[in-house]
Amino acid sequence: MDLKLPAELLRATQLVRSGNLMEATAAIQRALGSGPSAQASPGAAQERAPQPGRMLRSAFTNQAGTRAYETYLPSKHAAAGLPLVVMLHGCKQAPEDFAAGTRMNLLAEELGFAVVYPAQSRDANASACWNWFEPAHQRRDAGEPSIIAGITREVVARHRLDARRVYVAGLSAGGAMAAVMGAAYPELYAAMGIHSGLGYAAARDLPSALAAMKGKRGRSRQAAPGIPAIVFHGDRDTTVHPSNGEHRPGGTLERTERGHANGRDYTRTTHWNESGHVILEHWLVHGAGHAWSGGGPGGTFADPLGPDASREMLRFFLANDKL
Repeated sequence: MDLKLPAELLRATQLVRSGNLMEATAAIQRALGSGPSAQASPGAAQERAPQPGRMLRSAFTNQAGTRAYETYLPSKHAAAGLPLVVMLHGCKQAPEDFAAGTRMNLLAEELGFAVVYPAQSRDANASACWNWFEPAHQRRDAGEPSIIAGITREVVARHRLDARRVYVAGLSAGGAMAAVMGAAYPELYAAMGIHSGLGYAAARDLPSALAAMKGKRGRSRQAAPGIPAIVFHGDRDTTVHPSNGEHRPGGTLERTERGHANGRDYTRTTHWNESGHVILEHWLVHGAGHAWSGGGPGGTFADPLGPDASREMLRFFLANDKL
């Protein structure tokens, strides 16, 4: 497949070669929130439907900094004992926008789980991107991973949620950070979901970030994630190359099936281990770009067509918990 890079990525490449790393960083951040198929959905300007549950605003602080977050508690279910899904937004997004685009709160009402949306600070990243490609934010108990883990633990304790059923998911830069969280905190999260993102430690600096986004082979694609993972990617994504969703876990059985859902074809590849447990499920959505598959009209970076990524992630998540 020919890859046509967004103008910001081409500019970032030139800036890296000229040694202007600060401007190159900004260009990468803009690129992760751009692309011809990553625009706001047609209904993004429409008034968002009110949710019956509660969206609670709070903030968490540790030695790495402070981040605000919003927690959604469904109205139909008592909070105690519910699972938790941690949702990491993409660049140029915020919790309410991401909630609308993924429709995760509506699923929370239907299926019974809590959702928390950490918010990236504009002080930490001008485009509100999680800093997934910096080594300082790829390690356990350091940087942004420590903050997200702290938010997760705080919400579980405050609302007496089920610590065995905690999951993390994200879109684009948020998907890349979800991969970091799954690798750095395998005891905290039972499974993870990555949509249009990159694998753990796919980049270690600006040049390698550009290479990974263009589809050059990176370290993250050599093996399966450390915890069960469900991955969605559009094969027309020109912001993050679809190859970033591919993993080749060794010693597993594999099944590939093709289907059609809500106006788009897809290919789903499932890997399971010798014990019969599914460890990786990869969805390649044909004709889709850099946007949440089956997303809602009230949010940005959401494609109304295609399989419902949120519902499929919840199905996958709820089949996995910590023993």
